[in-house]
Amino acid sequence: MFFIGRCRVGYLYPTLFLCLYLTVYLLAMKKKIVIAITGASGAIYARLLLNKLQALNNQVAEVGVVMSDNAKQVWQLELDNDDYTNYPYKFYGKHDFMAPFASGSAKFDTMVIIPCSMGTLGRIASGVSDDLIARAADVILKERRKLILVARDTPFSLIHIRNMQTVTEAGGIICPAVPSFYSKPRTIEDVAATVVNRVIDLMGLESGGYRWGEE
Repeated sequence: MFFIGRCRVGYLYPTLFLCLYLTVYLLAMKKKIVIAITGASGAIYARLLLNKLQALNNQVAEVGVVMSDNAKQVWQLELDNDDYTNYPYKFYGKHDFMAPFASGSAKFDTMVIIPCSMGTLGRIASGVSDDLIARAADVILKERRKLILVARDTPFSLIHIRNMQTVTEAGGIICPAVPSFYSKPRTIEDVAATVVNRVIDLMGLESGGYRWGEE
């Protein structure tokens, strides 16, 4: 062992190896995420999730977004803007089957459909991959990765419930857009955030937020 300045060179290589290992490990831990936005009511949920992902970019490797035409109309109607164009993510057309997450080889590990219309749910449950959203969901399920559907409708018909059962049995997670109130939300955004925070948890990301039983 010898010294360069005050650095022990004998310890240099193990340290570099450890740094390299930690870098590779942290990169591997970052998630590649698909966000799909359908035309169901609840554009606020999609907006809040996209905002959260920007704040959690240290946990995210890549985000791809696909948005239906109806989703754009509902966003403008409910939020009075077209701010979805301002996010630093790549948006894909609903029939762009060249999008990377249209294939399992791209290794996107998480997909969230928020809000998820009952029509989209039905197409996924029946395996009809007629657009990029349904195809990407089919890929996530067949690759045994994480699919989260933020179902937004009320009441549910028996058809809806059976479709939810089918997707659940195939490995998907149905997370209805049902807010909670024990955190005492004060605004509409606070109420919607109770749903989005649960989605963030289901995605395996750490964002803080209210925890039952914690001060």
